[in-house]
Amino acid sequence: MKSSKSLTVFMAFAIALALLTAAVAAPILCRPFYYAHIGPLQLVERTGYTQEEIRTAFDEMLDYCLGAEDFSTGVLKWSESGKAHFTDVRLLFKLDLNVLACTMGLLAAMSIFIYRGRHRPAPLLGRGPAFWAGTGLGVIFLIVAILAALDFDRAFVAFHALFFPGKDNWLFDPNEDQIINVLPQEFFRNCAILILGILILGCIALIVFDLARKKGAESVHSKLQKI
Repeated sequence: MKSSKSLTVFMAFAIALALLTAAVAAPILCRPFYYAHIGPLQLVERTGYTQEEIRTAFDEMLDYCLGAEDFSTGVLKWSESGKAHFTDVRLLFKLDLNVLACTMGLLAAMSIFIYRGRHRPAPLLGRGPAFWAGTGLGVIFLIVAILAALDFDRAFVAFHALFFPGKDNWLFDPNEDQIINVLPQEFFRNCAILILGILILGCIALIVFDLARKKGAESVHSKLQKI
């Protein structure tokens, strides 16, 4: 079986992309994560809406962002400008989920190819693709996390400037787009913490897996030499 460094680089990139998109998908797909914020953030007391109205508004907004045809926020008012922003959000959500599905499918296909074929990932500096995916992604997002922790407000603005260039419709008027009243900045901060936490744990798991795999391979090689 031939070893390929190009395959190692490609697999490392695919693994990193799968982990990143999976981490981003977590707060999108896990609605109980939002529901758990309603009480601690005192959204009922702060807004005057009932818990049922808050959950319905969030669910209908998220349904639209995940592909539902009609936009709605329950009994909460919304504007065309606000809807336009959530249309942009829908494109990003769909992109993330589609990339996640594609990378997972690609990794599955590559695993089958390696198992049945004549090529395998060649170690780079003695490490496999899982190690480099975990290390590369981990370093990048630790830097991002440190910068965001220093000034989350600026990071929040920079995020919107990056992903919604030239637009300011994400700056909601709480009287016109009342959904923003139940989406406080604390919730988005906690989404960022959840994503970062998943990324860090995932990166650690990838690095540990690669180290354990190499140690296991060396142990088997040593035993074979003694036979």
